[in-house]
Amino acid sequence: RKEQELDSKDAIILHQFSRPKNGVPSLSPFCLKMETYLRMADLPYQNYFDGKLSPQGKMPWIEYNHKKVSGTEFIIDFLEEKLGVNLNKHLGPHERAVSRAVTKMVEEHFYWTLAYCQWVENLHETRKMVSLFGPFSDLLKWILCHLTKGIVKREMYGHGIGRFSEEEMYTLMEKDMRTLAGLLGDKKYIMGPNVSTVDATVFGHLAQAMWTLPGTRPERLIKGELINLAMYCERIRRKFWPEWHHDDDNTLYESEESSEASKTYSPLQDFSFYSRTETFDEEGNSISQTPDTDYTGHSLFDSDVDMDDYRDHDQCK
Repeated sequence: RKEQELDSKDAIILHQFSRPKNGVPSLSPFCLKMETYLRMADLPYQNYFDGKLSPQGKMPWIEYNHKKVSGTEFIIDFLEEKLGVNLNKHLGPHERAVSRAVTKMVEEHFYWTLAYCQWVENLHETRKMVSLFGPFSDLLKWILCHLTKGIVKREMYGHGIGRFSEEEMYTLMEKDMRTLAGLLGDKKYIMGPNVSTVDATVFGHLAQAMWTLPGTRPERLIKGELINLAMYCERIRRKFWPEWHHDDDNTLYESEESSEASKTYSPLQDFSFYSRTETFDEEGNSISQTPDTDYTGHSLFDSDVDMDDYRDHDQCK
């Protein structure tokens, strides 16, 4: 098939994997991180699902004014320099240091335990979400998933974390998730009331546990004991992804009155340009029909939600 010609003059072209079938924007924490960052920074961009890796063999990567940049950290640095955006301008030196430490814990440690759960232990469910079309799509998906499984196991072994037993890896995963829950506490975002770059990173990874790993330990943990992480994911999803609707949404996070309204949604953005300003009014209020309240009537965008109410409600389910 002839490749589509792209003109990246004054336009951000985001190359990433195809959308999965379950309604989640991406099965890749880094692709979801990058696209969420662009929305948080309100930078218009265009998705391109060509499946082609960057010259460094990375995904995602961007083109801007015909320059190619890969690696989410380098992409963000590049956009900050070229476009003057900075989600961390409200952070002090100590907060910036903490933010980077959290980012590295998530991307260099927590990521691998998620990859194991997704591509090794839960491979059968993951294969159902992979989007491929054509007469041999089922065979291709089987081959792709098992190749990915082998790559993940090999790279985990080289990293070192793959040399532990499955139970030990899940112990490490739980420690990371509890660390994130403790750091978040009852705050709106990881570093306080305002969103910062680390939130794109944390959300990109926690969203996998929240929506792509049904019945697994990380899903049970985030939707059970670590409910503040689930609320955090919902808060970001509803604010920056108003068109993202999940058929298996847990009613714990929305009221009965809003459950029907949440069924109305727009498809996830593909090739058209996307800008968050098209979805929010001048005061930053969502104009979509996505609900922004939980079952108690509290706003999911507030940081003062009574966690005891959620624990009591969860016990009654």
